[in-house]
Amino acid sequence: MLARWPPRGLAVAAGACLALAFPAAGAWWWAWVGLVPLLVLLAGAGTYREAAWRGWCAGVGFFVTLVHWLLPSLEVFAPLVMGVVGLLWVPFGMVSYGLLKCPSPARVAVALVVLPSVWVGVEAVRSWKHLGGAWGLLGLSQWQVRPVLALAALGGVWLLSFVLVAVNVGLAAAVLPAAGRRARLAGAGAAAALAVAAVSFGLVRPEPVPVGAMRVAGVQTGPVPGAEQRIAAHLRLTHELAGRDPDVVVWGQSSVGLDPAQRPGLAPRLRSAAAATGGDLLVNVDAADPTGQIAKSTYQYTADGLVNTYVKQRLVPFGEYVPLRPLLGRLTDHTAAAAQDRVTGDRLTILEVSGHRVGPLISYESTFPDMRRELLRMGADVTIVQGSLTTFHGSWAQPQQASFEAVRAVETGRSAVLVELDGTSAAFDAGGTRLAWFPPEYRGGFVVDVPLYRGTTPYVQLGDWVPLTAGAIVLVTGLAHGVRGFRQGTVKSPAS
Repeated sequence: MLARWPPRGLAVAAGACLALAFPAAGAWWWAWVGLVPLLVLLAGAGTYREAAWRGWCAGVGFFVTLVHWLLPSLEVFAPLVMGVVGLLWVPFGMVSYGLLKCPSPARVAVALVVLPSVWVGVEAVRSWKHLGGAWGLLGLSQWQVRPVLALAALGGVWLLSFVLVAVNVGLAAAVLPAAGRRARLAGAGAAAALAVAAVSFGLVRPEPVPVGAMRVAGVQTGPVPGAEQRIAAHLRLTHELAGRDPDVVVWGQSSVGLDPAQRPGLAPRLRSAAAATGGDLLVNVDAADPTGQIAKSTYQYTADGLVNTYVKQRLVPFGEYVPLRPLLGRLTDHTAAAAQDRVTGDRLTILEVSGHRVGPLISYESTFPDMRRELLRMGADVTIVQGSLTTFHGSWAQPQQASFEAVRAVETGRSAVLVELDGTSAAFDAGGTRLAWFPPEYRGGFVVDVPLYRGTTPYVQLGDWVPLTAGAIVLVTGLAHGVRGFRQGTVKSPAS
C-alpha cells in the first residue's frame, strides 16, 4: 500500500505522524524513532532539489497536524502561513540528503553531529518571538519522561531535541538500504549509546531537595461572557477558597476586562477578596486605560490595595498585535487578527508574596525559556503563569501549553505553576513531577502546595549553549564544504 504513495506524500505523512509525539496525542516514544522514515526518504531523494521538496512537505505535514487548532483563526491565510513555515524544514532535508545518500561510517559520524545541529538551529530560529514562539520543539515531547527530562537542567529543551534527533539519525543509518555493514553498526551503536546515556544521566542525577513550600491557589472559571460577569465568577470562586490558607490566589489571563482605575468600585472588591483568603491576589487586567491603550498586565493586590504590576512583554503575533501594521493591517478585515495592538512591557518583575519571590509571566511568555532563566537570575523562588486559551477551547493547544511547565521547571530548578482562565492548569516541581493538572473542563478553585528550592541549574548558568554550539557546528561544516568545493574547482580548472 505505502509503495503506491508518491515520496512527497510519504514525507507529508512522516511529518504529520511526528506531531503525534506531543499532547494531546502524547505518543512521546515516537519522538525517538519518528524521524527515521523521513530520513530514509531524504537519503533516497536523488537530488538536493528533491530533498528540499521532501523536507518542505514533511514540515507542512508536521505543522498542520501540530497546530491544526490554529488554522480556523488564520482563515484564508492558513495555506500561505503553513507553506512558509514548512520552509523551515528545507535545510534539514538538504543536509540529510548530502550526508546520508552514501552512508559510510565517517559520514554517519558526521551526520550524528551535524543533523541534530541543523535541527536545533532551525528550532532556535523559529522560536523567535515574532514567529510564534517555541511551539512544537521536539524536546518538549519528553515532558512526562522524567529520566530523559533531566537533560533539560543541563542544556534546556535544546539538548533534549539534539539527543532525540541524533538517536533518530543513528537508527536511520542502521536501516538505510545504501549503508554498508560498518555504517549500520556505527549508526545502531551510536543510537543505543546516546539513549542509554540520556536515561542514565536522569537516573543518577540527584533529586532536587525542597527547602520549603508555598501554597498557591488558582481559579479556573472557563469562558464567561461579559467583563462584569467574568469578574463576578472569579470573585465567587475566590471567596470559596477562604479558610484554605493560600499564600497567593491566581486568576488567569484577561480575567479582569475592566480598568480598575476607571471603575471606582472594582479595586475595593479585589482587596476584599485578598483579605477574605488571607493571601495576595494576582489578577490579569486586559482593558483600555484612560488614554485608550491596552496592555495585558498582572496586578498584585493585598488587603491594603495594589502593590505591584507586571506588563506582558512578548505578544502573540496577529493575536495581540499585527507585525508591520501599516503594511499588513488590512488582515484584520479578513481574519481574527488583533484590531488594536497591545502595549508591551519593558522589564520583568519580581513580586514579593508572603516572604517569597514570585516571577510572573503571562500566557504566550510561557513558551520562552530565556524569560524563566532571567527570572531565576533575579531571584525568583517560583514562576507563575497566567494563561487563557479560550479561542482554542478543547484543542491540542491547551495540554501543549501546560506541558511546557514541566520542561521549564526542570530547566530552571524551580517549581512552575500555570493557572488558566480557560485551558489546562498545571503545576510541576523542579524535578518535573506533576503536582496538579486540571483539564479545560474543570470549573472551580484549587490549592496546591508548591515546593521551593535553592541553587541553580547548569542551564541557568550557561544559557543557550546548545543552540550556540549547534550554530557553530553548522557554520564550520558549511565553511569546510565550501572550501572543499573551491579546491576541487581549482584543481579541475587547468585541465578544462
